[in-house]
Amino acid sequence: MQMENEYHDAMSLTETVDRIEGLSDEGRECIEVCNEAAEVCEWCADECLGDSDMEECARLCRDVADLTSLHARFIARNSEYSSMLAEACAEACEACADECSKHDANHCQVCADVLPECAESCRQMANA
Repeated sequence: MQMENEYHDAMSLTETVDRIEGLSDEGRECIEVCNEAAEVCEWCADECLGDSDMEECARLCRDVADLTSLHARFIARNSEYSSMLAEACAEACEACADECSKHDANHCQVCADVLPECAESCRQMANA
């Protein structure tokens, strides 16, 4: 059991996603970009905390982090609600990217760079 846990800990997200049976290539990609978006948005939101000028940015980043991580789980389990959530994810990613692009901070710029790809991937899942 110990060796199995060590192996699992060493696997990348891509390797883990590749082991999920029945996923389309689009589903695999969407899980990966959703998880990346969640991580970047959590970082950005944490960096924005305490700055009253960054409240909207932090709020949108938290929304995106929650939506994208939930959507990745819905895709992995082939939920019938995944396409509805995909549309919400795409819209939230677009709104957050727009907000983050208004700020010069590195964390905001990284967010603004990552989120359009996630929005596009989620929109494709919504239309699948």
